[in-house]
Amino acid sequence: MDHVLLLEDIPEIRMWLKTLIQQVFPQAKVVECARVQDAVAQVNQQRFELALLDLGLPDGSGVTVVAALRDKQPEAQSVIVTIHDDDEHLFPALQAGAFGYLLKEQARELLVEQLQRISQGEPPLSPSIARKVIAHFAGQRRPAASSTAIPEVQLTERESEVLLRVAKGFTLPEIGVQLGLSRHTIADYVKQIYRKLNVSARAEAALEAQRLGLFGRN
Repeated sequence: MDHVLLLEDIPEIRMWLKTLIQQVFPQAKVVECARVQDAVAQVNQQRFELALLDLGLPDGSGVTVVAALRDKQPEAQSVIVTIHDDDEHLFPALQAGAFGYLLKEQARELLVEQLQRISQGEPPLSPSIARKVIAHFAGQRRPAASSTAIPEVQLTERESEVLLRVAKGFTLPEIGVQLGLSRHTIADYVKQIYRKLNVSARAEAALEAQRLGLFGRN
């Protein structure tokens, strides 16, 4: 991890988060911002592998930066670090492209453990947030009482290979090189996979990959 963007307006919390980043990624250069517009400007100026973003800033929401990274640097991993654990904040962030969602109230040791998961391609999610996401998708798939059961989603072997690499954070061109396919072919696979799984963001796809047991594959 070479460059990390940190968006947090409270100096004391920003320093605390910076020490966490440096503990997990000792070689990383941390670019600190206190405003959304400054963070977006940084996204336009240099490349980042990781971004830790607060939601409630004086000039807007960190979701704006998530969207900017998704559009300009899709290989970057955006992780929300916030006090908000409600659905109104969680799901818009995931839908915008956030890879992870952590709560500031967690113990330092747990936050470090969650951030370390990024290197393994796993989305860093606070336990209570992971339960919310799982419950949300379980609710979406739960059939009405009068209907027949919804069949388990079946992915082809190729779709599973693509999904695993998406979940691990590889870009579409990188996946294409790994599988010997064009970027456009990979993009078509991703669209098809997202449609089958009823997801719209990388973090949701990573959770599905975990649920399907794909992380145990080579």
